[in-house]
Amino acid sequence: MTDLPKTPMLDRVRLPADMKGMSDRDLRQLADELRAETISAVSVTGGHLGAGLGVVELTVAIHAVFDTPRDKLIWDVGHQCYPHKILTGRRDRIRTLRTEGGLSGFTKRSESPFDPFGAAHSSTSISAALGFKVAADLGGDPGDAIAVIGDGSMSAGMAFEAMNNAGHLGKRLFVVLNDNEMSIAPPVGALSAYLSRLYAGAPFQELKAAAKGAVSLLPEPFQEGARRAKEMLKGMTVGGTLFEELGFSYVGPVDGHDLDQLLPLLRTLKARATGPMLIHVLTKKGKGYAPAEAAADKGHATAKFDVLTGVQQKAKSNAPSYTKVFAQSLIDQASRDDKIVAVTAAMPDGTGLNLFAERFPKRCFDVGIAEQHAVTFSAGLAAGGLKPFCAIYSTFLQRGYDQVVHDVAIQRLPVRFAIDRAGLVGADGATHAGSFDVAFMANLPGMVVMAAADEAELVHMVATAAAYDEGPSAFRYPRGEGLGVDMPERGRVLEIGKGRVMQEGSRVAILSFGTRMGEVLKAAEALSARGITATIADARFAKPLDRDLILQLARHHEALICVEEGAVGGFGSHVAQLLSDEGVFDRGLRFRSMVLPDTFIDQASPEAMYAVAGMNAPQIEAKVLEALGVSVVGLRA
Repeated sequence: MTDLPKTPMLDRVRLPADMKGMSDRDLRQLADELRAETISAVSVTGGHLGAGLGVVELTVAIHAVFDTPRDKLIWDVGHQCYPHKILTGRRDRIRTLRTEGGLSGFTKRSESPFDPFGAAHSSTSISAALGFKVAADLGGDPGDAIAVIGDGSMSAGMAFEAMNNAGHLGKRLFVVLNDNEMSIAPPVGALSAYLSRLYAGAPFQELKAAAKGAVSLLPEPFQEGARRAKEMLKGMTVGGTLFEELGFSYVGPVDGHDLDQLLPLLRTLKARATGPMLIHVLTKKGKGYAPAEAAADKGHATAKFDVLTGVQQKAKSNAPSYTKVFAQSLIDQASRDDKIVAVTAAMPDGTGLNLFAERFPKRCFDVGIAEQHAVTFSAGLAAGGLKPFCAIYSTFLQRGYDQVVHDVAIQRLPVRFAIDRAGLVGADGATHAGSFDVAFMANLPGMVVMAAADEAELVHMVATAAAYDEGPSAFRYPRGEGLGVDMPERGRVLEIGKGRVMQEGSRVAILSFGTRMGEVLKAAEALSARGITATIADARFAKPLDRDLILQLARHHEALICVEEGAVGGFGSHVAQLLSDEGVFDRGLRFRSMVLPDTFIDQASPEAMYAVAGMNAPQIEAKVLEALGVSVVGLRA
């Protein structure tokens, strides 16, 4: 008699509660199926693959042992949450990841009760988990709190601030240190070396513990091995491990891909732990998928790909990316000025500084996930006589804003901020949108703020920043390809605070700041077909403003439209302040400022996101017609 085919384990799991009756053997099979499903889903959508593959077994173990969503599971930074989403009622939508109207690529509170805390920036999980635990003790939502934090995320100061506070409070809290020796870029610094020393020279499969009292929590037969490990580690630090000094009981390292280790360990700790626990889990990013394991970044972020070969579907490039243009321009400047140095916060590839590091390895510094330190370190470099370029994504520079104010701007130190990923970035959604940097940088006294209209302008702005040493400066540019314009052989230094007129017209002037210029020019063509020839100007600078240009445009046109890829409070607000101070509005100027709306825009293509924001060519055309009082009948959508 032929055995009937068994129902796949993954088909039996709609929610984590469905895992409670499974045997350990069933859970091992579930993990294998979960890994295959994750690979299949990301092959369709693209996204963060390697991190999720590294935590498949850990995800299964946590959901099998703890009682989510009553117990709060917080992923840090969120790149690794795809397997978690599959197990928590979202498998039927997993192939909508990072698409318009689909699942977010990160944890998101509004998406599921199994996502108790949104995380797309690193190093926040321990603080949030401690908050949940204290809230539970004071009558809030009950349950345990589990933070899963990567070793790269652990390099940020906020994680240690949270651990210090948690150790002081002594609350029952589980922190799982997911140590794969690989964040987005290889982790750097003393902490990474310290973690490596914790398990150097010992078998990977051997469970080891180094906490006072932690040995008694472990099931046999692990206790003897744990005692030996504890003795070995005693000599490494004075008074115990770093984590013990912060008030945590330390357990590990443990093989994060071995459910025979993970399940009994987590069950025992759940039953018997009383205070804060640090569980050190060793994993491999990209585990179980050969193309990811072989990739330099272990499959961190990938386009759509063929599952069998791992070959990615890459669109043909029509123009260089802004990031590459920045990197090449900086290399050119540095080749003629040995005082130029570059600083990045764990994003050498993303910012293009990996290219700079290849050429000038001693002049490029990756400080790890530590944006605050990156900014103040750059300030110190500037105070020491060098010319630092601090390259940080707009969304991540928010994390170092106090340092920008206190350590750079107040002291008028000539730090050059290269702000990548400015504007709306697409699939990563609201958490990674570069919406606020114009507003928060242009409000600082003495800060020079530039935005490139195209890739050629970016070359000039790198040269301008290199030459400007009277104070801090910043220049912003978006993710993705340039407009395909003719490129200069070498950047020229722009006059600070001076824009340019690109097209003369009448009645209406459009003043653009940044790369919406391409859409402005399209709108101008459509307006021309209606018999309206607009003056087009590129502001170049949000600070200092080109007063003469702006007042001239206001004086000779019925209407002035400002366009920028940023939130209210930025370029347009500064222009409005100038016009108000000069009494221009009293003379009847029709002024409009097109900015990002006062809402967070969910993931979609950049074009779709800008359509939602009302900042593509048709919307710019409509804004001009509305300002002039012209009927918009027949205007294309």
